Amino acid sequence: MVSKCKFLIPALLAVMLTLSCDEDKNRIIPFVSVAFNVDLKIWNDLTVPGNSVVFPGAGYAGVIVYCEFEGSYYAYDAACTHEVSQTCSLKTEGILATCPCCGSKYILLGSALPSSGPASYPLQPYHVSVSGSRLYIYN
Repeated sequence: MVSKCKFLIPALLAVMLTLSCDEDKNRIIPFVSVAFNVDLKIWNDLTVPGNSVVFPGAGYAGVIVYCEFEGSYYAYDAACTHEVSQTCSLKTEGILATCPCCGSKYILLGSALPSSGPASYPLQPYHVSVSGSRLYIYN
């Protein structure tokens, strides 16, 4: 009985570790810690519904913040999920983000799914919280 427990406990630990790492295995964009804020009094373009701004230097290839409507914002990494490069950051124009390297286009709503091009995965999302005239973007 004791010898069966010697194998059962390590096997259970291995299964638990494998399951806890599933989210990282499905990550296409490398993990980078993101925690910054945006003052909407300064970045007033983001107070207009349909506008987006790229913040270089944050995230893996920059962070895109999109204003759906007042009080509703989305944030995504600016790395294309097909190219996955820090040097090939997405360019935005309103609701669309385009990869200058492969031509993939993403719609910056909800899951930021690709609408055309070779990319088949959505953009890496970040959390956005609104407090007064400040946006907090974090993972």
